[in-house]
Amino acid sequence: MGTEADAAAVDLLRSQIPFQTDGEFVLPPRGVGLVLVDLCNGFCTVGAGNLAPVAPNKQISKMVEEAARLSKLFCDRNLPIFAFLDTHYPDKPEPPYPPHCIIGTGEEDFVPDLEWLEKEPNVTIKRKSCIDGYISCIEKDGSSVFADWIGKYQIKTVLVLGICTDICVLDFASSTLAARNIDRVPPLQDVVIYSGGCATYDLPVEIATNIKGALAHPQDLMHHIGLYMAKGRGAKIVDRVVIEP
Repeated sequence: MGTEADAAAVDLLRSQIPFQTDGEFVLPPRGVGLVLVDLCNGFCTVGAGNLAPVAPNKQISKMVEEAARLSKLFCDRNLPIFAFLDTHYPDKPEPPYPPHCIIGTGEEDFVPDLEWLEKEPNVTIKRKSCIDGYISCIEKDGSSVFADWIGKYQIKTVLVLGICTDICVLDFASSTLAARNIDRVPPLQDVVIYSGGCATYDLPVEIATNIKGALAHPQDLMHHIGLYMAKGRGAKIVDRVVIEP
């Protein structure tokens, strides 16, 4: 957001809708899976598309760094990873958003720092064509590749990183928690969102007012709201991820 007034507005919001984080997440030796939400060029790589950042962005850069760090840690320990990649066909728009992550453009592929995941045997990649990754996994016959993944690896906790905190990450977490509550994803117990491993986009009000139909989307404020909403749905929000001693 950048200005003192913007920072004061975020501080005011946080004072009105505060939440306590759950501190640190200690990575157990088993029973945990890493979920990566849309770490693709179309949302993360500068200039890569309509919904990509137009300039280097600290929040997004940190998210990518943390995703790469934790992905390596999971792969070194042979722990399961489930990666969503937003992918669309040109004849199937996703309103209210402009065309993005169209198949064949490269926008729908992993950011460069995570391309190596495509060759890792413990990684399941799901190309999703809707905002909510959980819904995207449900087939016409009612089966779900995500629920099957949870069951196959007997995952009790999913650690979630990705973009956007208040859109795809929030929707996935909310649906997964709702499914957990009615025993659709056994043996899942907890959805843990790593705040430093998530990001959202920045569209300041002074720019949004000059774009027809656009809604202002100040980054820090919406990141906070996304985490707040996820916490309210039952997710655990953590500040740090550490290795079990």
